[in-house]
Amino acid sequence: MPGVLGSSTGWTVGIVLGVVVILVATAIVITVVAVAMRIAKQASGAVKGVDVVRAQTDELGGIARINDSGVRILHSARALRKVAVGK
Repeated sequence: MPGVLGSSTGWTVGIVLGVVVILVATAIVITVVAVAMRIAKQASGAVKGVDVVRAQTDELGGIARINDSGVRILHSARALRKVAVGK
């Protein structure tokens, strides 16, 4: 009978260890999935923030024309100064 008892004890220990390993692995997977979901939510918020920044920093409509007008005004002011001051 001691041989049978030893065999059944081994199986019990093996099953208990297997269940513990499965529970630990499950806890790790659940933790990883929870962290991944939190990261996904934060990434979604970051994407929205980047979209807002992009919309706020897009090129102004007609900026090339505005710059060209500014350069022309600057050249005219320099020409006037040369005429007025003589330089």
